[in-house]
Amino acid sequence: MSEIRAIFEQMSSRYRAGSVDTSMSYYFSVGSEKWTATLHPDRCEVVEGRQTSRADCVLKCDARLFVQMVVEGKRPGPFDIARGKIKTNDVVLLKRLPEFFHLGR
Repeated sequence: MSEIRAIFEQMSSRYRAGSVDTSMSYYFSVGSEKWTATLHPDRCEVVEGRQTSRADCVLKCDARLFVQMVVEGKRPGPFDIARGKIKTNDVVLLKRLPEFFHLGR
């Protein structure tokens, strides 16, 4: 099992229940891995593949950077986006990921 797959399979258990008031979705394209996370006030569902055509937040990046964000707690900055290391449709929701999930070790 790849490290990225393992991260996504553990993601729902890292969710901070109560961190959102209404449902929202994140679509992750990390290297060759594609996953959708749907956040609800009381739970988070993480499913392999693209499960929505209009995710509230899309994150596209390489596997190494994603591991740094999730495992090491790296916060994406404006230079990551400006240099194309991260592609997103909503910078604000991207920056809020640590509010919704226990990131880091």
